[in-house]
Amino acid sequence: MPPRQEIRPKVTEIDTFANSLLEEAKRFLEKAGEEDEPGRSAYLHASLLLAFCAIEAHLNAISEDFLSRKELTPHELGLMCQKEVRLVKGIFEVQNSLKMVRIEERIEFLNARFSGQPINYSDAWWSRLSEAIKLRNKLTHPKEQVTIDVGSVGGAIQAIVDSLEKLYKSIYKSGFPASGLKLDSQLDF
Repeated sequence: MPPRQEIRPKVTEIDTFANSLLEEAKRFLEKAGEEDEPGRSAYLHASLLLAFCAIEAHLNAISEDFLSRKELTPHELGLMCQKEVRLVKGIFEVQNSLKMVRIEERIEFLNARFSGQPINYSDAWWSRLSEAIKLRNKLTHPKEQVTIDVGSVGGAIQAIVDSLEKLYKSIYKSGFPASGLKLDSQLDF
């Protein structure tokens, strides 16, 4: 592994968009607390799904900070960009075709590759993120009617914020900028 460099996050359009998705998720959670059914469920569904869009966008932004590094292998680039890697004339090349990578795997890779440390799977943030992913999967891949509540969606959003905080501290040595806000949205729609 090459010597560690001081890494600072760049603020890009994807960072701004990722932050807005997280703020929207938190605002929909707040609105869910103000509504009766069926509005409450709709706001909770929107909140949970937007929170996962936000973490995906943040993972893309973190990946973007490192894509220009010359020491990255095609497989590492493929994982970071979520692109397929194929052997072309004896050389591995990143293709344009999409190859989805699980959130957990992206976090594990980014953390290990750019901090030099593996994830500690006994940390509370990791188990809370796993629970949040299970909740999201119940909603996005339903096998029966799914009932979620304000507490479980709030816990999922907090797990996402905590995961980003851990990843930022591990990689950038500074906290995730939005972590201090917890579940309080800066939006007022």
